[in-house]
Amino acid sequence: MTTIAIIGAGEGLGSAVARRFGREGLAVALISRNQDNVDRIAARLVDEGITARGFAADVRDAKSLTAALGSAVEHLGPIEVLQYSPVPAKEFMKPVLETSAEDLAGPVEFSIYGPVTAVTHVLPGMRTLGRGTVLFVNGSSAVRPGASVAGTSIAFAGESAYAQLLHDALAPEGLHVGQLIIPRGIGAGEPSHEPDALAQSLWEIHTERREFRIFVAPLD
Repeated sequence: MTTIAIIGAGEGLGSAVARRFGREGLAVALISRNQDNVDRIAARLVDEGITARGFAADVRDAKSLTAALGSAVEHLGPIEVLQYSPVPAKEFMKPVLETSAEDLAGPVEFSIYGPVTAVTHVLPGMRTLGRGTVLFVNGSSAVRPGASVAGTSIAFAGESAYAQLLHDALAPEGLHVGQLIIPRGIGAGEPSHEPDALAQSLWEIHTERREFRIFVAPLD
């Protein structure tokens, strides 16, 4: 059995993705800062017949993130799919004229250092498997900067650049990198933006391996 590791797993999208991939036979590693939260989600998944386990890590702490990913492999099996989708902190979203250099440290650690740390850790295992997918999930500010959310816009731009470079570098090895852009956020009264629909989109990115970037809906 191989594993999907969901970094930033929560009650909404993370749970939906866990169910979608778990139904296909993957074990599920749920990773977030709160152990109680991921334990609760994992218990529900286990009751539904899905192999799952929760692991606590802070994406801004490289040691805790790599330790969680290592524990996931130890307890569940090699990581075939890595999803990076933690929700940014509200303090990252200041207007551009109110954003200092110091204000960018957190967003950069969160959206650039975090995914680079995670991918660097899981990539050798994917190469050993001979297959693997890395999934990035972002809002529209990853491709269209917003003046009112400067920190995330700047950091998401770096994350997007890294993901695109990964896609191009790993495609010859048969490893896929995909980015799902969700304009207007999860839910928002739009069926295509509901967690189950987004989980299906991520499953299709993993299985169909088409272009790098997929939009859930056109940008406004």
